[in-house]
Amino acid sequence: MADERKIGTDWETDELDAIVADYFSMLTADLSGRPYVKSKHSAVLMAAIGRTHRSVEFKHQNISAVLDELGMPWIPGYKPKRNYQNAIFDAIDRYLTLHPAVLEPVPISIPATPLPGEIFVDLPPLIMRDGPIPERLRRLVRKFDPVERDYHNRSLGKAGEEFVVDLERRRLTGANRSDLARKVRWVADEDGDGAGYDVLSFDRAGSERLLEVKTTNGSAKTPFFITRNECTLATERPAAWRIYRVHMFAKSPRIFTIVPPLENAVSLSPQIWCASFSGTIE
Repeated sequence: MADERKIGTDWETDELDAIVADYFSMLTADLSGRPYVKSKHSAVLMAAIGRTHRSVEFKHQNISAVLDELGMPWIPGYKPKRNYQNAIFDAIDRYLTLHPAVLEPVPISIPATPLPGEIFVDLPPLIMRDGPIPERLRRLVRKFDPVERDYHNRSLGKAGEEFVVDLERRRLTGANRSDLARKVRWVADEDGDGAGYDVLSFDRAGSERLLEVKTTNGSAKTPFFITRNECTLATERPAAWRIYRVHMFAKSPRIFTIVPPLENAVSLSPQIWCASFSGTIE
């Protein structure tokens, strides 16, 4: 039963900590394939903190929105809503600081792979914001930088590359090119990094495809690093080089493809280089 005195009031620190912890409990179950019932979690939470169902559901959607900004997966059914109470950023900060492992969920095995035709998607439309990004959210994203996190998470990178190798072999086999499927190579694993791409594959006609795999557990809009070596190869071999942007990897992997010239597709920042999207995809 909701406490009528709390209706229309800001959430307290203990209430925010409780809902954030409960959210991550459901998210962990979702990513590991364990059953859970959102309505039961909400009922227990409402009884504990005295908030209305509407308030609890809206706060769950706030949490999803913050996790999306952090390049993390979020619970299906809690579509991100970005009308934040600033205190939610502090609650998520406290939880992630105490539980850093949740920042880097990597599947124990490669996710069950749908048909190649179901994997490749268009770039979703950019999110239009109603106003500026709250400064407290900017600080949270800097602290748990999704670009740095994905770039240095080698287990995630290798899992994404292995996923693409299997996908390319199945794609070519399905196109009646088993001869080419057998020639697909996981270059980064066999020869080491430094080639400027991760996977050697082919199109149906037999032309080479040099695939640089960028993997995230976040959504399609999560930025990523591109090295100068990768940019150089993209310039030297634009007909062959591609980025496969693997996103939502921990739960339901999808891929969109970026083709050179990169200047038409991404905005490059001067660090190694950090890419965000501005246009052309394949």
